[in-house]
Amino acid sequence: MKPLLHTRAPESPRRSIPESVLEPAAGSVAESADLSPRRRWLRSLAALAAVNAAPLAASAQSPAVDRPAAGRNTTAAPATEPAASPIRIAVIEGFSGAFANAGAAVWRNLQFAAARINARGGVRVGPRRHPLHLQAFDSKGQTEEALTQLQKASDQSIPFIMQGNSSAVAAALIDAIDRHNARSPDRAMLFFNYAAVDPALTNERCSFWHFRFDADARMRMSALIDALAQNPRIRRVYLLNQDYSFGRQVAALATDMLARKRPDVTIVADELHAMGRIKDFAPYAAKIRASGADAIITGNWGNDLTLLVRAARDSGSEAAFYTFYANSLGAPQALADSGPGRVFAVSEWHPNAGIAEGERILDAFRATITDPRDDYFNMRHVVMFEMVAAAIERAGSTRAIAVARALEGARYDGPPYAVTMRADDHQILTPQYVSVMARRGDDGIRYDIEGSGVGFRTVRFVSANEAAPPHACRMKRPG
Repeated sequence: MKPLLHTRAPESPRRSIPESVLEPAAGSVAESADLSPRRRWLRSLAALAAVNAAPLAASAQSPAVDRPAAGRNTTAAPATEPAASPIRIAVIEGFSGAFANAGAAVWRNLQFAAARINARGGVRVGPRRHPLHLQAFDSKGQTEEALTQLQKASDQSIPFIMQGNSSAVAAALIDAIDRHNARSPDRAMLFFNYAAVDPALTNERCSFWHFRFDADARMRMSALIDALAQNPRIRRVYLLNQDYSFGRQVAALATDMLARKRPDVTIVADELHAMGRIKDFAPYAAKIRASGADAIITGNWGNDLTLLVRAARDSGSEAAFYTFYANSLGAPQALADSGPGRVFAVSEWHPNAGIAEGERILDAFRATITDPRDDYFNMRHVVMFEMVAAAIERAGSTRAIAVARALEGARYDGPPYAVTMRADDHQILTPQYVSVMARRGDDGIRYDIEGSGVGFRTVRFVSANEAAPPHACRMKRPG
C-alpha cells in the first residue's frame, strides 16, 4: 500500500532547513557506526524529516522556503569533535528566482541520497568513515551568479561541485572548472551533473573534470519518439520549448528523429519562448489548439512546464503531451483530470516500473515529507551518490583527479537498475522508460504522484545498452 502523505494546512508556511539535516547521529561518525543498520537509517530519516518540522527562522539568512541560504553549510559540526572530517560537496543551484521550485525539489532529493550514505556511517577513506556534508550556493538560476558561487566554493577549497537545472549554467561551470584546475591542480574540483542534458556537454564540450549522471537529450528523445511513432493517430506535432541551449536541442532532435521514424508526421510549429519569463501561457495554448496539433513535444521544466500544461488544460486542447518532465513539479496535479492516456514522460525509472527495491527507496523518501507538493523523487540522485561514494572509496582519497579516474568506466549494479559511466566521454549509460499518465488503481498503477491520484505506466522500455548513443568527445586528460 502506498504510504500516506500528510498534507500541511494551506496556511502553514514552507519550512527552512535546519543546520543538522544530514548528521546521521547526535555524536560522532564512530558513534553512528556502533548502531545497527536499521537504527542508523531511522536516525538519518529523522534528521531529514526535521526539515519539514523546523520553525521558520527570523534571520534573513534563512529563507522561508524549502531551500538553504547561499553558501550555507547544512550540516553543522556536532558538539563533540567528529572522528573524521566531512566530505564537502557544493550544490550550485537556483534556490531563488523563477525556478526556485525546481531547486527546492532537487535539494530534498540530494539530502535524501546523501543521508542514505551517512546512515551507513559515511564514506570510508583509509581507516576512517567520513560523513557527506552538502553546502548550498544559490545561483538564482543565472549563469553569472553560478560562476560567482563557484568562486566562493573554490575559496573554501570544496573539492566536489553538483549542479543540473540548466545546461547553459553547466556549460559555463565546465569551462570555469577547466580553467581553475589548469591553474591550481593542487586544488582541483570535480563536477557531478545530475540533470543538464545538452548532448554537447559530453561531446564537443566534454571535460575530464565533468561527469553526467543523467541520460542526455538524445537518449531521452530517441525513446520518446519511438513511443510516439507507435501511435498512428498522431499526424501533426507542435514543438514548444524554452529559448536556450537545451530547448533548442530538444527541438532539433525532435525534428530529426520524426523525419527518420515518422516521416508522415507534419511539424505544424517549432516555437521557442523566453525561459522563466512567461507568466501566462494562454496565448501559446490557443495557438496549439488552432493549429490542430495532435501532440506537443516539449522539454520544458519547472514553472515553464507547469504553467504550460495548465494553460493547455484550460484551453480545452486534446493534444497529447510528449515530455521530458511531465511526471513532476505540479504537472500531475494540473493534468490529473485530463492527462490520463495522453501525457507521456521519459525517465531512467518511475515508481510503477515494478522494481521492488526501487519502491522501497521511494517509500523511504516519502517518509521524509509531509506535503504532497514535495513528492518529487529522482532515483538518479541515489545512483549518483552511490557511484561517487564508491569512487572515493576505490580512490582512497577525495582528490578530484583520483576520484575522476576511479569513476571512469565504473559500473553500478543497483538497486534499482544497473548503469555504467562511460570512460570515453563521462556520460552515464542508463535505461529509459517512456510512461503514460494513468489513474491510480488502473492497470496496476500502485503509486500516484504529488497526491494527485494519477501516476505513470510503462509503454516502452529501452535498456542501457540500447540507449547508448555514439559520441564525438575528444577528451584532454591531465598528464
